[in-house]
Amino acid sequence: MTKATQEEETEATEETTETTKKKEDTTDILDTDLESLPGLGPATKKKLNDAGIYTILDLAVKSPSEIADRIGSDLARATEFANKARLQLVSAGVLEKDFVPASEIYKKRLAIERISTGVKSLDTLLSGGIETQAVTEFYGEFGSGKTQVCHTLCVMVQLPKEQGGLDAGAIYVDTENTFRPERIAGIAEARGLDPDQILSRITVAKAYNSSHQELIVGELGSVLDKQKIKLVIVDSAVAHFRAEFLGRGTLADRQQKLNRFMHMLTRTSEARNLAVVVTNQVQATPDAFFGDPNKPTGGHVVGHTSTYRIYLRKAGKNRIARMVDSPYHPDQEAAFMLGSKGVDDVPEDAPSKRR
Repeated sequence: MTKATQEEETEATEETTETTKKKEDTTDILDTDLESLPGLGPATKKKLNDAGIYTILDLAVKSPSEIADRIGSDLARATEFANKARLQLVSAGVLEKDFVPASEIYKKRLAIERISTGVKSLDTLLSGGIETQAVTEFYGEFGSGKTQVCHTLCVMVQLPKEQGGLDAGAIYVDTENTFRPERIAGIAEARGLDPDQILSRITVAKAYNSSHQELIVGELGSVLDKQKIKLVIVDSAVAHFRAEFLGRGTLADRQQKLNRFMHMLTRTSEARNLAVVVTNQVQATPDAFFGDPNKPTGGHVVGHTSTYRIYLRKAGKNRIARMVDSPYHPDQEAAFMLGSKGVDDVPEDAPSKRR
């Protein structure tokens, strides 16, 4: 063995050891007890635990106002705790520093993981699939395929990476009573997978009102720490808020709660390297004389917090997905169909009908 080869092997071994050590240090930080934060005592820790906050990461993804409400403290003290938790995660490399070179961000973006939708045209529209560390919103009228996309993603995320998945489970927050395990089983069978195994890796949480919905998302950390989860679905994000806050008098309260909920999802996706998918309803615009009168509910709050926004509409027997808002994707469309595999590619010889 030559001297150069020995040096290369030594460097590779040191690099592997350093990477392993870094992962171990990161895991230790994520599991660090809350009492390790200076100034946070047993009484405060108990209040945070009762609110579903168990680790440094759980604390870092909460807003200071939410922490203040949970522990019955002033905003300044809650902000101090949140900042201390964030600094620990920054030092461990879990969160980015305040000022980072664009070249470093670019390198991290190249390593972003993606989940295939199971449809080539949709994957092309999304530059490879549903991204982690991002919130992807699908909106459209009833029957446009939103829930079918969600059901298919629950199956696709479990596939090995070489087949477009992330070899991980999914959490499905059901707010409209639309989750159907038999549909999941049918999609799994059509794709040559074991339905029982697929269903065992999907955790379902049924939300009965907007407060319960917020509570479920706020306590995601306790589930994510125990299982390998890479996909969180909320179907739909706005339904309960739309049903409970009626009239212009409650609009401000609704938007504030909805804004807090969406930001909670965004922070969770970034801090935990998750793909978050939300569905949204539409409402008609009475004064629209030309074009499509449908627009997504939730106003600018949902539009600004969603990283990617995709509009689904019917086109005969097929469906059309259009990229409405994205930081870098072009404004283009993709056709797909609903079938035994969930969402699937439109056969090349099938006639295209658009409206």
